[in-house]
Amino acid sequence: MAPDLSMILPRVLIVSRRTVRKNKFVDFVGEYHLDLIVSYGAAPVIVPRVSGVHMLLESFQPIHGVLLCEGEDIDPSLYDAELSGFSQEELEEIKKLHASDTTIDREKDSIELGLAKLCLERNIPYLGICRGSQVLNVACGGTLYQDIEKELSKNYEKEKEKVVHMNYENYDGHRHVVKIVENTPLDKWFKDSLEDEKMEIWVNSYHHQGVKKLAQRFVPMAFANDGLIEGFYDPDAYNPEEGKFIMGLQFHPERMRGQDSGDFDYPGCAMAYQEFVKAVIAYEKKLNGSGNVPKGVKFNHELESKRKSIVRSFSIAKNMYSTGRGRISEKESELEPGAEFLEANTALSLQQENRLKQMGATVRNASAYMNRLKMNEEREKMARAILGKMSIEQLSDMVGFYHKMGQLCSEALEKKLKEKEA
Repeated sequence: MAPDLSMILPRVLIVSRRTVRKNKFVDFVGEYHLDLIVSYGAAPVIVPRVSGVHMLLESFQPIHGVLLCEGEDIDPSLYDAELSGFSQEELEEIKKLHASDTTIDREKDSIELGLAKLCLERNIPYLGICRGSQVLNVACGGTLYQDIEKELSKNYEKEKEKVVHMNYENYDGHRHVVKIVENTPLDKWFKDSLEDEKMEIWVNSYHHQGVKKLAQRFVPMAFANDGLIEGFYDPDAYNPEEGKFIMGLQFHPERMRGQDSGDFDYPGCAMAYQEFVKAVIAYEKKLNGSGNVPKGVKFNHELESKRKSIVRSFSIAKNMYSTGRGRISEKESELEPGAEFLEANTALSLQQENRLKQMGATVRNASAYMNRLKMNEEREKMARAILGKMSIEQLSDMVGFYHKMGQLCSEALEKKLKEKEA
């Protein structure tokens, strides 16, 4: 009997963490995360930390959301080639003090960074808790403190000014103060719990690393008293009702509960999961075509600038191909990196050429057309060099924009086809 598709919940991928039990590896995910995802109406799908899984992420489709949480330190070579200037003695000291966290798991890094980039490319809802927030920042070009105690806390001479971000002897009960930034999702969720305009709450955390340089696309939502960013989000990719949610929390709202009662410290603790799942459900509806098509799309200033830049780029590219010019004027060359790619006059790939043929593409001057499409090794090299100079944020923005434009074109086409049928 076929399943009732109306009762199938949207899928949230969660990558497991690995431990050893009876000389065998065991994969696990914290139950609080799973409970909250299920309670708000989504189905958690555990991605096992198994060798080679990073090459099989497409096999987990459909992906309606990704939740990444705890785990070992991210390989520092992915964001800091200089290893923060630590001496070998200091590195050994850090490894000894944080033995359970400093063992690098490159397979888990590959899986989670792959999922984070997939979410950024396709606008899939993403919630990162603890390590998951660090993965998100690194995926977008940000960096991390490899050890907060040695890199950040040393700036505070008085012991009482230092923030304790982890307590091995009080895993769930440990708390420290964070200050919430106004007019952010955290402000909205915890507003009723903030006293005397202090904008402060006590949070649970368990980490010796954290965000050092925040990726450009993100906005901070909370800071610890030592200045460490405890939460951030992408304001251009946050609208749960429309299936948009890209956020990282360094602290653990799911563990902020009474030791005996299990009640949350604040009503806002569960809101990150509730709003995340709301976005997941909305994203699934859009993916399945059951979401409402907006009557009119209005771009914000940043997106409108990108749209104009891309339109202008294609206009210049069209003139270059039609006139046969290999260079453009100085005035025309004031383009964004995406337009510089077009300036390189790169030929289409063989695969793209074949697709055009299959679609029945016709060209007046077939000879000239084929000459322009012929693969030019030097031009391809130039194009790759230009792309290589672009930052991860720029590449992510470009991919995200093209993806969004593709969605809008599909919606417009579907609407016109329906009007024609009517």
